[in-house]
Amino acid sequence: MATAKKLPSGSWRCQVYDYTDANGKRHYTSFTAPTKKEAEYKAAQFMVEKQSSFKGDMTFKEALTAYIDQRRPVLSPGSIREYVRCIKNYDDINNIRISQITQDLIQQHVNSFSKDHAPKSVRDNHALITAVLSKYRPNFALNTTLPQKRRPNLYVPTDEDIKKVMNAAAGSKMEIPILLAAFGPMRRGEICALEYDDISGTRVHVQRSMVMDENRQYVIKQPKSYAGDRFIDYPEFIIDKIPKAQAPGRITDLNPNMITQRFNHVLKHAGVPHFRFHDCRHYCASIMHAIGVPDAYIMERGGWGSDAVLKNVYRHTIDDKRSQMTNKTNSYFESMQHEMQHDSNISQ
Repeated sequence: MATAKKLPSGSWRCQVYDYTDANGKRHYTSFTAPTKKEAEYKAAQFMVEKQSSFKGDMTFKEALTAYIDQRRPVLSPGSIREYVRCIKNYDDINNIRISQITQDLIQQHVNSFSKDHAPKSVRDNHALITAVLSKYRPNFALNTTLPQKRRPNLYVPTDEDIKKVMNAAAGSKMEIPILLAAFGPMRRGEICALEYDDISGTRVHVQRSMVMDENRQYVIKQPKSYAGDRFIDYPEFIIDKIPKAQAPGRITDLNPNMITQRFNHVLKHAGVPHFRFHDCRHYCASIMHAIGVPDAYIMERGGWGSDAVLKNVYRHTIDDKRSQMTNKTNSYFESMQHEMQHDSNISQ
């Protein structure tokens, strides 16, 4: 093991061999600490991590690519596409070797990435860094300062919004997708992958989804989670609107991107505030909650694995009512104050 030497400043420095470059020159990494023991410990820790590194100490990009490749058999095509797409987000650290990555470098990366990305995106970005380093440099623990979470700015359509949208989409290819999302609630990909054989009476079996893969081609896969595979009993008027099957196959020839684009046109035609097609699901959840349907059933019908999204939807609904409830509360207290003042005048 390398031995630390005392510097004129009083600190101790320990140098260990790192690598030999293309010109044959040997490079060393130095570790300085107040005591000999600390300097030698840092050097020893570096050597342990270096020896346990993968494929001769990969760059971060090589490690990230290897991490993605190992998970291809178990991840959905959409997840793989997102992983591959985000490789470019790490351009500032992609060419740095795993053993040379420091906490300061990661903090600088996060600070830079935070300038034009939302806190959730920053946290997702950092989570992938953590996963890669945990795999290929397990003894290195990150302690990065991340931006605070923000409350999601959800828009939950009102009954009036949905009525206008339904009228605007009546008779078009968007009518069935909107009904399945707002009264289901089904996701875009689930609607696009739905087949006539999945419908029995008024019961719809959601068992597959359409997603875009890394080659930007739409493919059919299983639902995004275990909870996504479910049965939904729809009102008869919705099932009656689905055209009778002429042959086995999907009920719509639209893909998720086409639904998003056409939905924007429907909103303009309906003259309602802009919201996402996905927010139709939030509308369904908020209505079920308002009429007293238990959360467990709402989660089952919507294919949610947890109640985190539901809580955000409910919170938005509460926010919409807060002004009304505040006025009602303050009016009560003002009335009480007037009565007290009236009683005080009488007693005088």
